[in-house]
Amino acid sequence: MIIIDYKDTRPIYEQVVDKFKTLILHGALQADEQMPSVRSLAMELSINPNTIQKAYAELERQGFIYAVKGRGNFVSGDGQLVEERKCECIQKILELAKEVLEIGMTKMELIREIEQLQI
Repeated sequence: MIIIDYKDTRPIYEQVVDKFKTLILHGALQADEQMPSVRSLAMELSINPNTIQKAYAELERQGFIYAVKGRGNFVSGDGQLVEERKCECIQKILELAKEVLEIGMTKMELIREIEQLQI
């Protein structure tokens, strides 16, 4: 489910956060599905449980999961997360488009490049 890249310069907890966000946004983890326990995930990944706890706290702060006292953490059922992520991505794309247009690429060249994407 989650693989830690020790060559990545980002802290491990950020990698865990990003992996879970991707799983949630792609629907691999469904709304109200229980997250792995801190202890079991820490053992599975061979990392400190405090690292997992920090990642879960960040996911909760961002609205991706919620905690139920005595039961664990669960995936948030808020469909707004996908829309917010789309808006963030579009904002990044627009910033990059503006940058390439400023350095001399034409709109048609940019559109042609986008249309050639193999998705």
